[in-house]
Amino acid sequence: MSTQPVVEALSSATPSAARAIVHRTAGSTHGPITRLMSPGDLGQVLKPFIFLDLVNFDARHGQARFGMHPHSGIATLTFMAQGDVRYADSTGQAGVLPEGGVEWMQAGGGVWHTGELVGDQRGLGFQLWVALPAAVENAAAFSRYLAPSDVPQVGPARVLLGHHETAQSAVQAPSEMTYLSVSLTRGERWRYAPPVGHTVAWVAVASGRLLASEPIARGELVSFALSETAIDFVAETDTRFVLGSAVPHPHPLVMGAYSVHTNADALARGEAEIRRIRQSLPVAARLG
Repeated sequence: MSTQPVVEALSSATPSAARAIVHRTAGSTHGPITRLMSPGDLGQVLKPFIFLDLVNFDARHGQARFGMHPHSGIATLTFMAQGDVRYADSTGQAGVLPEGGVEWMQAGGGVWHTGELVGDQRGLGFQLWVALPAAVENAAAFSRYLAPSDVPQVGPARVLLGHHETAQSAVQAPSEMTYLSVSLTRGERWRYAPPVGHTVAWVAVASGRLLASEPIARGELVSFALSETAIDFVAETDTRFVLGSAVPHPHPLVMGAYSVHTNADALARGEAEIRRIRQSLPVAARLG
């Protein structure tokens, strides 16, 4: 996907009463994963949101796990709207995250982690990457796992990261951003008013069909014109989607295989730490 047309559309769009959709994508699908955004395409203009996978795991067909893999320079947030996930990471955390819980992995200077669906079931969810500010991109890694009961809700929106109206996530966002999971019933209307400075905004639909100035189908990600204008939604069917808004990330994205940093030196340090951690992992974990 070329980034130039996206940049031009986002920069030239003029918001009206209905905030304009300036880009849409159905991503690319490989097995149970649909990649909707990457650091090399739409992530360049929606940063700090730089990567998004829509996950449709099916244990009956052997498609039910993230193999052990590394990161540095970013944070990941994994949210499964359907299905329980068994997790483990190189910080020493391990356990089962129930359906509706949140896994926050701030990779910083380097980490490895893995996850797989529990039992013979289907799994539906998203894995999001966010770029870290320069001050913490090589800091010590840490993880946090929130039970469903620890994820606050305001109306139809569950606050996965940041804040929305009166609710604040227990996960401290590394910069000014909000990430919500929203469920609407057929015909239900909902308005999202971004916090001050949140000019970046996008949604991705997991199930159902949504209307926001234009229809948005299941499996699509759309981005909105750069603005603080509120966004109005109507569910054309029962619909589940995620929404992100943020103050734009001011740094460039310097990319490795699993890492994204603000400069080449920080990337080199992160990748060196990833290699060091790999040697300390059990052989079975290293093989994924």
